Amino acid sequence: MVENIKVFTHNSIRVQNGEKAIYIDPFEMKHAPHDADYILITHDHYDHFSPADVAAVAKADTVLVVPEKMADKTDKVEGCVGKIEAIAQGETKDIDGFVIETIPAYNTLKPFHMKSAGWVGYIFEAFGKRIYVAGDTDITKEALEVKCDIALVPIGGFYTMDPKAASELINTIKPEIAIPTHFGSIVGSPEDADKFAKFVNGGTRVENILGKKSRNP
Repeated sequence: MVENIKVFTHNSIRVQNGEKAIYIDPFEMKHAPHDADYILITHDHYDHFSPADVAAVAKADTVLVVPEKMADKTDKVEGCVGKIEAIAQGETKDIDGFVIETIPAYNTLKPFHMKSAGWVGYIFEAFGKRIYVAGDTDITKEALEVKCDIALVPIGGFYTMDPKAASELINTIKPEIAIPTHFGSIVGSPEDADKFAKFVNGGTRVENILGKKSRNP
């Protein structure tokens, strides 16, 4: 399962589902593979919506999915993707058989990601598993209700959850596998993944893809 998921840096993620490649928030890509079937953007901050990196992974028929409130900011990438789809918080959308659900992603006390901005995390199915990519969020009532098999959650703190808060979310929703993101570069340290793993209860396997570490339940 996890071999089909890559976390390049920050929240830049690639999921291989059969012959389909799904990217989330491509950022600081070292290569230009031009192999994305779908690109999902969580919000419009530069480290999540990077037109240069969208162009690096996109091909002629790529579908770009963005939160509806940032749909007017996609002009820089219109020429490098095949189609742009806008999606709202709490919406389920079927795009040519690829079904995406969105979960509101926001801060509860901090001012960096407001719920009113309409930013999202995504849930979709790949290789028979429900995958949740939380985006930049704190613990929210919507996140606590997520049902998934694999959860990719931010742990870097300051803008998002820190390792302890992220573990509280994981310990509530209880996925099979938890993968930490959003640490070790712009925010957070590489050691945050180890802190996160220590806080997560047995029964969920923590996979630090960036650090190539794992902990069995």
